[in-house]
Order: sequence, then C-alpha cells, then structure tokens
Amino acid sequence: MIVTDDVRKLEAACRIVANTFSHLRQYIKPGVTTIELDAIAEDFIRSHGAEPAFKGYDVDGKIFPYTLCISIDEEVVHGMPGTRKLKEGQIISVDCGAQKDGWFGDSAYTYPVGEISTDKQRLLTVTQEALALGIEQAVDGNKVYEIGRAIQAHVEKNGFSVVRELVGHGIGQHLHEEPPVPNFVPGLLHRSQYPNVKLTTGMALAIEPMVNMGSFHVHTASDQWTVYAADGKPSAHFEHTVLVDGKTPRILTLMN
Repeated sequence: MIVTDDVRKLEAACRIVANTFSHLRQYIKPGVTTIELDAIAEDFIRSHGAEPAFKGYDVDGKIFPYTLCISIDEEVVHGMPGTRKLKEGQIISVDCGAQKDGWFGDSAYTYPVGEISTDKQRLLTVTQEALALGIEQAVDGNKVYEIGRAIQAHVEKNGFSVVRELVGHGIGQHLHEEPPVPNFVPGLLHRSQYPNVKLTTGMALAIEPMVNMGSFHVHTASDQWTVYAADGKPSAHFEHTVLVDGKTPRILTLMN
C-alpha cells in the first residue's frame, strides 16, 4: 500500500511518462527511424529530472539497452529500436517507463503511422476499450481476475485474442512488483502463477492488454527480446499505471 506522500512521487514519475508520449506524437510519421524516437524520448525524460526505467533493465542476465520498447505491426512487445524507418499504414506500439526519486511510472500506447486500414483501426479501438473496462474494475474490494475478465470478454467478443504469455503487474518503487495482472482469467492449472489477489486502496497497478488480431500465440525473436504474433497478424498494446483509490480508479499516466 502506498501512503499519501509517496503517491505524489508516483504521480510525478507517471506524469513524465505521460508527457513523453504527448511529446512523441508529433514525431511518429513515415520516414522516422525507431532509434530517433528512442533518442527523443530519452532526452525528454532526462531533461525532466528522471531516468529511463527500461534502459539497463536486467531480465535473467539480459540487459535491455534502450529507453523505449518499440514494436511494429505483428510485433507485440519489447521491440528494440534501430534503423528501421516507419512506413505509412503501420501501427507502432511504444512502451515507456521513467524513474524519478525512486518511484516508477509505466505506460504504453499504439500509434497509427499515417493512414491505417479499417481493420487495424478497429484493433486499436477495441484494445483501448478493453483497457478502459479493465481499469474500471481496479477498485477496492475487487480481485485481480475481475480486471482480466473484463478485458478478455471485450476482446473476444470483438473477434480478437488476448496474449497469454505476458501480463500486467504491480508498480511502485520497482518497475515490476506483485501482483501479476493477467488480461484474461487463468485456467485452473495457472492460478498459482497468477493468484487472484484482492485489491485494496493504495495499490498501484500497470494494466496492459496486449491484443492480437489473430491467434493469441506468440514467439520470441532471435534478439531474445522482441515478442511477435506467431501468425504474423498485427497486435496492439495499451497500458496505464493506475492507483486503486476506493471505488474510483485513478489513472496516473493519462496524456494531455
């Protein structure tokens, strides 16, 4: 549970993340490279007295070397910035985190690059709607599965699928904290991995549906980071850091 003074620190980190996304919007257009976007985001975060949360992040000895995760079209999450240029009609998922005064904010947004197809736009719309419905369940007294149930029901009703291998998480003085926040209701054999934790006021959660246009199956690329849809169809990812605050969830990473 996060106390009032620390909530202000959490909010400050989350504001920087939200403002980074607002700043990036103007640069997401055909011809821009993903490494240019990464440099713009890192400069913005550092100029506001914070540190990129992902740069140098260690997962089982693998070090992520960039500020942003940038995933294009069939890439789901954890895409690595590089010399690729954005192309008209793509969708680009940007995941960003910042640390300020020992507290973390985390958010993701999937942008259209120029004009996109009707199917891709519908994927973005449904994923954002699913995130909103999941956030509605982040209230005192509910349980984690109620978030996942709301997300999964909306996604599947619209003919899309929820990725199973990756989930949301608690957040605060560490980028990833307990509890895991699945975007689906786990089957009986996986419920020990994703316990149905009761939510209480003062908990902070990173809720982040990852939604595939086709099958929910994914693979990891040879770079050992980039996760992509196994069937090659597009994927969308939206995420907010949310504070459980009585019966009204507080979204801390809303863009202006």
